[in-house]
Amino acid sequence: MDVMGDKGTLLDTGRFAPSVDPDGTAGADEVTGAEAAGAATGFVGDPVDEAGQRIAAEAGDVEAMSVLGAMLLRRGDLDGAEGPLRAATAAGDRAAANNLGVLLHQRGYADEAAGWWRIAAVAGSAAAAHALGRHLRERGDEPGAEYWLRQAAEQGHVLGAYALADLLEHRGANTEAETWMRAAADRGHREAAFRLAAALERRGADGAEPDAPTAGAARSSRTAGRPAGGASREAEQWYRQAAARGHHQAALRLGEILERRGDLKEAGRWYLTSAKGGEARAACALGHLLRDAGDTENAASWWLKAARDGDGAAANALGALHAERGEKQTAARWYRAALDAGDVNGAYNLGLLCAEQGRTAQAEQWYRRAAYAGHREAANALAVLLLGNGDPSGAEPWFSKAAEAGSVEAACNLGILHSNRGEEKEALRWYERAASAGHPDAALQVGVALLRDGEEQEAERYLRCAAGAGSAEAAYRLAMVLDRRRPPAPAHELGPCAHRRTECEEWYERAAGQGHRKAQVRAGMLAAARGDMEEAARWYREAAQAGSESGAFNLGLLLAREGSEAEAVLWWKRAAAAGHGGAALRLALAHARRGELSEGQRWAERATALGPDKVRERAARLGDVLREELSA
Repeated sequence: MDVMGDKGTLLDTGRFAPSVDPDGTAGADEVTGAEAAGAATGFVGDPVDEAGQRIAAEAGDVEAMSVLGAMLLRRGDLDGAEGPLRAATAAGDRAAANNLGVLLHQRGYADEAAGWWRIAAVAGSAAAAHALGRHLRERGDEPGAEYWLRQAAEQGHVLGAYALADLLEHRGANTEAETWMRAAADRGHREAAFRLAAALERRGADGAEPDAPTAGAARSSRTAGRPAGGASREAEQWYRQAAARGHHQAALRLGEILERRGDLKEAGRWYLTSAKGGEARAACALGHLLRDAGDTENAASWWLKAARDGDGAAANALGALHAERGEKQTAARWYRAALDAGDVNGAYNLGLLCAEQGRTAQAEQWYRRAAYAGHREAANALAVLLLGNGDPSGAEPWFSKAAEAGSVEAACNLGILHSNRGEEKEALRWYERAASAGHPDAALQVGVALLRDGEEQEAERYLRCAAGAGSAEAAYRLAMVLDRRRPPAPAHELGPCAHRRTECEEWYERAAGQGHRKAQVRAGMLAAARGDMEEAARWYREAAQAGSESGAFNLGLLLAREGSEAEAVLWWKRAAAAGHGGAALRLALAHARRGELSEGQRWAERATALGPDKVRERAARLGDVLREELSA
């Protein structure tokens, strides 16, 4: 028998001690130099076979010595394994030399182990080449490590391919690193699959080309020209492979991807798999998923598990849950636990809790603690608190710090601060910054400023953004812009004007539906122009009930036209009491028609005082007529 035979023959004899983790999940923690045993897994626990190997070994069979040593090494019997392995190694068996290196390494004799690995690697053992490469890297000899790891990888050794990829990535050779990482992942190495997926996901996020590698993100010629979306889809496939092989972080990341996509059921399954594997972040994410589904009881149990495992986000979630229930002390305890776990959100939430209870001094302390740790929303909250306490000079630096860190609210607040000082140019700069990030109030302010400067087209863009995000004032102002552009309604062939529903009316109605009184009045006017008196009355009534004198006046006109003058008078009185001169004039006319001349004259005088000019002129004439009637 040729003991230096090909790799396939050696694997069939089962003479290699296996790695602790044949799947390659342990990464750097794997046992140095070990290789999968192939057929060895079939006889490790078989005492009859072991006895047979022992008899053959005692008779001088080199292969039996090697196999017996491997069996004892796998069992953990280092003393029993050393003798057969040394005897087989002396006879030239490379598998025994590799496994002897494993044994010596486990005993702490790393240098002597490296010597035997070198002998086995030179003889063609991929496992020994991998082990020797790992040893040299630990000693700082990266060129030597690369040489031997490459030898292992090129022979198809999956752990060698992974270790080579890790070394190359560390040295910045990202393109080649990805090639070997992919080779290891293709052969089932789950840590390689996870790292490959992470690299592809980063590429999908930044859209970088493979020809321009960046640190920490592997590049491969195999992915050249692939769009970012393709990289993200491939990343998901590798996450799936790693997760299916039991990689808990991959299961967590896969769950996050699926949740973002809206596949909540499958996301929950992967979160559950990861959480059961001890991944605290997955338990926290699963809790949020359950909470969103309305199952707060099970959500709390997963958060509790994650929080006990040191997850600060889960502790914060528990704090928020108890705060919603009014259990402030329990909430504060969990927020403190989050802070102790290193989650600065705990300090911010404690500040919110104190502010809600009116304990502003304590709130300021917690906000400061979180803000100094870089929490941008805490910095904004601290600035708001200082501004409320009459300290604008103290608030401004914190607004600036929060805004520079990316807080949209702080950028908008800086705009308000500068606007209140009359610094419109600087205010507009911050409003524009907040608006570009989608802040509706800031977009409204930019739109108003542009309208003031006569830039109607650009203003429309900002107003649409703000209105689309739910700003009633922006919807009203946008409707006004569109209303001014509305051409006159064409005359119908039979005479009356034909009024059609326009875009501006839709925006008026959107603002009106949010309670904007001026929009309600205008929506009523447009509905009346279309001949929809019922719709007009509804909008006028909503505006009038909300305190709009114009709404009350128009509602009165509509009711009077329909013959309900008694109710119309009630609405005109409400409008006149709020200062509407037209309503006072209508009341004067109504009382005059009834013969109540004194009351009519009183309302005419009121209309004259309120104006405007046209109303004042008509009211004065009516007053003169009523005085003549009274003096006659």
